[in-house]
Amino acid sequence: MKKFFAMMTVVAFLGFGAANVMAQDAAPVVAEETTTEAVVEEAAPAVEEAAVVEEAAPVANEQSMYQVLKIKFIEGGAGFMSLVVFCLIFGLALSIERIIYLNLANVNTNKLLKRIDEAWAKGGVEAALEICRNTRGPIASIFYQGLSRYDEGVEVVEKSVASYGSVQLGLLERNLSWISLFIGLSSMLGFLGTIVGMIQAFDKIQQVGDMSASVVAGGIKVALLTTLLGLVVAMILQVFYNYLLARIDSIVTDMEDSSISLLDIVVKYSKK
Repeated sequence: MKKFFAMMTVVAFLGFGAANVMAQDAAPVVAEETTTEAVVEEAAPAVEEAAVVEEAAPVANEQSMYQVLKIKFIEGGAGFMSLVVFCLIFGLALSIERIIYLNLANVNTNKLLKRIDEAWAKGGVEAALEICRNTRGPIASIFYQGLSRYDEGVEVVEKSVASYGSVQLGLLERNLSWISLFIGLSSMLGFLGTIVGMIQAFDKIQQVGDMSASVVAGGIKVALLTTLLGLVVAMILQVFYNYLLARIDSIVTDMEDSSISLLDIVVKYSKK
């Protein structure tokens, strides 16, 4: 019995010691986990702040780019730079107006000629005139003017088509001279700003009596910025101008070909 109690005492002692050892081993782990959580909690605001800064970076870059353009515009001389920008605005406005007009003026001439031929076969010249009257564009207007003189003969129809074709050509080329003016004016204003900037640079040299880089930098900057803007505007408007010329040439060629086809229709029905 004594041996039994002695054994139980030893087992209890050993179990109590093992529990203490395990508790001591577990304590650093808990402390370590607590320390890690604290570090994460402390670092969380910094991470969030870094994320916010990273998200705000593009906005800051956009604002800085806008500020840079604004500063360069002022440094180039607000007077000359504004005049060049006005040339760009007016030139683009006229170019867009011409593009819209030419798109509306461009019609399917083959389809129009087919409709005129079919209408003439069914209802005579009056039906053909009605087709031309209800169709937009310069080609339909030329056809209408020619067919309206049908009673006077084929030669009169041909002369009427040629004469009114010149009128429609003038309408197609309207405002192109103004676009050409803004192209030349923008580049000339840029070079004028260059001359003014160089004059300002030499004036500063004369006032200071020293030809250092800091003295002439302002005037040279004005010269370069105005020239740059003037050339960029001129190139943009030149692209639109050449595009408009190409569209007008295409419409005029189509106009001439369709006029010949119209005369063939007129001759065909005049022989009946």
